[in-house]
Amino acid sequence: MQRAKGFEAALKRCVNQHHRAFSAQPNYAQHHHDDPQDLVMVEGRTKSRAAILNRPSALNALNTAMVSRLKRLYESWEDNPDIGFVLMKGNGRAFCSGADAVTLFQLVNQGKVEECRKFFETLYKFVYIQGTYLKPHVAILDGITMGGGAGISLPGMFRVVTDKTVFCNPEAQIGFHPDAGASYYLSRLPGYLGEYLALTGDKLNGVEMIACGLATHYVLNARLAMVEERVGKLVTDEPSVIKASLAEYGDLVNLDRKSILAKLEGIDRCFSHDTVEEIIDALEKEAADSYDEWCTTALKKLKEASPLSLKVSLRSIREGRFESLHQCLAREYRISLNGISKRVSSDFCEGVWARLVEKDFAPKWDPPSLKEVSKDMVDCYFSPLPEVEPELELPTASREPFM
Repeated sequence: MQRAKGFEAALKRCVNQHHRAFSAQPNYAQHHHDDPQDLVMVEGRTKSRAAILNRPSALNALNTAMVSRLKRLYESWEDNPDIGFVLMKGNGRAFCSGADAVTLFQLVNQGKVEECRKFFETLYKFVYIQGTYLKPHVAILDGITMGGGAGISLPGMFRVVTDKTVFCNPEAQIGFHPDAGASYYLSRLPGYLGEYLALTGDKLNGVEMIACGLATHYVLNARLAMVEERVGKLVTDEPSVIKASLAEYGDLVNLDRKSILAKLEGIDRCFSHDTVEEIIDALEKEAADSYDEWCTTALKKLKEASPLSLKVSLRSIREGRFESLHQCLAREYRISLNGISKRVSSDFCEGVWARLVEKDFAPKWDPPSLKEVSKDMVDCYFSPLPEVEPELELPTASREPFM
């Protein structure tokens, strides 16, 4: 009980340090009471169902109501023999911008520990359902696909991207860590590309997602309506039939010579090192030797991110290389709860405030430098939760991962 009180007390300290007016708060933070049926709409087809993320003004950012409804829908559809496959898409210019970080920030400010915990638990359980889903799944990643938005879609069977797709994991820039399965899928990218994306928060377009294996099909946005119409008419549960239908409207892709994927050798030289400090040293040497712009851009992004988050994120990706999806999610759950608890730092609150609420883009990280981030600080994020805090429980005995 004392540990539970300590956990809540830590959150309240975070509240006191960040209790400021919300006059600059974005619109997407004000959707707590939306009807879940409106937040995730359903389209019924002959042999399939489509889940439509519907918070366009918030770039379809995920809250607890949305992920709870997704979880319920997917569980019921999986048990329904009349449904052959499932499709997911977003309404508006985003597929999904990830977790609603501003709402989480508000919950921390209000001392609502249980609501924060419930969000992460429900989100990660849905990611595991997606990664072990028994039926074919089609995710149409048209537009912004960030953080948790990637987490709820990439574990599925088919991932369709377009010329408007923008993918990234920017969590380290707001004092958090790539979660919702990110340490699983990023760690399985070619070479050390996953470490690069996790630490810099750099973006990939649809063509790049195809090239590195994050996506399975590329379709021009202008042809997307035809693809959806064709797939919606399918009466099948056969993955090969769905794959062939998606390929009918697929477009040829050519990687731009300026793409970051053309720099994989340099990325491997720099991001294969064991520590963030060594990665930065290698980038500085690479920049001096090659005068390549990607090195200086990467250095700038690393210096803007939370030093603590960089070290936590690097360790998380490295551990993810040797873990299953459920092990990655269990570890990420620990990191997330420890991260919002302010047991070590208030960087999550500070990062969200500076980048998403106040928007002065000048977070005051604590600790402020890499050299002040000790091994014990990082270890704390990976340590087991207090005895009164249950670890993430996933139905591993009854579900086999697709990925």
